[in-house]
Amino acid sequence: MYELITTDGRAKRGRFHTVHGTIETPVFMNVGTVAAIKGAVSTDDLKSIGTQIELSNTYHLHVRTGDKLIKEFGGLHKFMHWDRPILTDSGGFQVFSLAKLRQIKEEGVYFNSHIDGHKIFMGPEESMQIQSNLGSTIAMAFDECPSSVAEKSYIQNSVERTTRWLHRCKKEMERLNQLEDTVNPHQMLFGINQGGTYADIRIDHAKAISELDLDGYAVGGLAVGETHEEMYRILDETVPYLPQNKPTYLMGVGTPANILEAVDRGVDFFDCVYPSRNGRHGHVYTKEGKLNLFNKKYELDSRPIEEGCQCPACVSYSRAYIRHLLKAKEMLGMRLCVLHNLYFYNHLMEEIRQAIEEHRYAEYKKAKLNGFLINDKK
Repeated sequence: MYELITTDGRAKRGRFHTVHGTIETPVFMNVGTVAAIKGAVSTDDLKSIGTQIELSNTYHLHVRTGDKLIKEFGGLHKFMHWDRPILTDSGGFQVFSLAKLRQIKEEGVYFNSHIDGHKIFMGPEESMQIQSNLGSTIAMAFDECPSSVAEKSYIQNSVERTTRWLHRCKKEMERLNQLEDTVNPHQMLFGINQGGTYADIRIDHAKAISELDLDGYAVGGLAVGETHEEMYRILDETVPYLPQNKPTYLMGVGTPANILEAVDRGVDFFDCVYPSRNGRHGHVYTKEGKLNLFNKKYELDSRPIEEGCQCPACVSYSRAYIRHLLKAKEMLGMRLCVLHNLYFYNHLMEEIRQAIEEHRYAEYKKAKLNGFLINDKK
């Protein structure tokens, strides 16, 4: 159940109650695609840096290790030793990213595994069954994420099929949640809004899926090649047509600046691989923008990554030492950078929530964005 605590303009401060705990929103979901955060980050680490909810991927867990095996362990929570909420992505984005290996039909998608090439079929029912085996807190509906440069006629047909798939997802989840051996009988379902960069298709689709009274709604198919300005325009057009009394999730986004802008447009949930991926390459986030610790200017820098930061990296280690680890290809260097970046994102969301509560979000956003520009001007 979603509890809307307050608003500041279109920014929402909410609380999402689930069987695995309450999520304070806006929230950034730390991405652990195959039930682990890349960079040797444990679930105990995630708790220490303020992670509320973790995201794993249906397709990847299905093709490697297998959802049926994970069900034998009692579901994903027990398998990965995580007792807080988990959202599972439906596999729909892989339909987009594996374009050369797939064939989309009304019944679902036929494609080849990116690991060993074996043939896989996934439709709405299969996606729900896999996510039910995983026992995630929130399951995402199976959809197609059309290319942002696809013809309008193709996107229209794709969105209509995604709507039909959503009805099938809802029906199958209701069936699965009633089974005696289901891992999580309280599993929630989020629908996904699609439509490329066509506002009229987006709005019509938002209206259609809102009628299903789902647990939450996502905006998908953005951050896949369009400009940031186009993304913000689509959010401006679309979000008002999604239920305000349900959480809104912007999938796969994004940079700290993207998050600040999207919160201002009514978004509650975010996920992105940036903090972990960039961290593994020595790129770390600060209130003054992003630093590349491989740069020689940090060779004798005794300061932490960010002054005042309470993450495990900044409390104990210098930029110079972390740079040394990265240059030496020691895994600890990557791990410390990932921990810092995830802490930075989680702490950013805490600040955002507080700013909305205190009805000063506009000034907070402006100051934060100006801070991020400092390094760009150096």
